[in-house]
Amino acid sequence: MPENISMNFRDAQPEDVKTILALVSAAYAKWIPVIGREPKPMNADYEKALREHDFALLCIGEEIAGLIETMTRDDHIWIENVAVSPAQQGMGLGRRLLQHAEEIAKRSGRTKLSLLTNADFKANVTFYEKVGYVTTSTEPFMGGTTVYMTKTLEGDAQSPTETD
Repeated sequence: MPENISMNFRDAQPEDVKTILALVSAAYAKWIPVIGREPKPMNADYEKALREHDFALLCIGEEIAGLIETMTRDDHIWIENVAVSPAQQGMGLGRRLLQHAEEIAKRSGRTKLSLLTNADFKANVTFYEKVGYVTTSTEPFMGGTTVYMTKTLEGDAQSPTETD
């Protein structure tokens, strides 16, 4: 990425729904032949998800290059979806998206992040392990295996504020 192009996060807006769906569909398309069906994020209702979850869009210049969809739970941040545009994969954006989720966790007083993935998405499982996630459980799902993973943050999280 050229140095003069800015990279920043912004909150998703209702007008981003079509772009979010296109990004997710492109990011997950490579897994269709692996599991023999479209992964669940490709069929999510993003209008509803945008109302109920937090979406941070990672932009390079004006282009949305990735997203992270999170939910704040009592004791952790749940990562519902991480997606990077195929054109930007391999540039460290997935790692940056997960770091953003860690920042959210710290600001909200949480010291743990959790997510799930498909065991057949071996590159994803390996990536999550490299950045500190550990498998906490597995379960059968639609002919495959769901892998639940958690990362515990070191140090103290900040206390939640009244505005959180």
